[in-house]
Amino acid sequence: MLSNQVSSTDAQLAELQAYPKNTPLVMLNILKFKAQASTNETGQETYARYFKNAQPFVAKSGAKLIWKGQVHSTVIGDSINQPHVIFLVEYPTVNHFFAMVSNPEYQKIAGDRSIALEYGGLIACQNVE
Repeated sequence: MLSNQVSSTDAQLAELQAYPKNTPLVMLNILKFKAQASTNETGQETYARYFKNAQPFVAKSGAKLIWKGQVHSTVIGDSINQPHVIFLVEYPTVNHFFAMVSNPEYQKIAGDRSIALEYGGLIACQNVE
């Protein structure tokens, strides 16, 4: 079930620190927007602003959007609480990701992400061959 998970815990960040250092990192983003954000906008509108404002930070980190799409329907799983959008962002290394999210200028705009989302899953993935 997608519920009330928007921010990482210290334990989750510590686990991510163990990711292989010189290996590309793909972040799977699974988003469910709030119907109404505290900004008097929909969660989708607030997230759209965050996504636009985050683009320069993503680019500066050397990351790239691989794929983004709206969820059409759930074939296996909870179709009542399905996410709205899923996307993949590839970072050159885990350190590039940490540098981006710890940037004080990025942190100023990151609040819109929390305000917009009912659920904001972020799953670190490593390529397997």
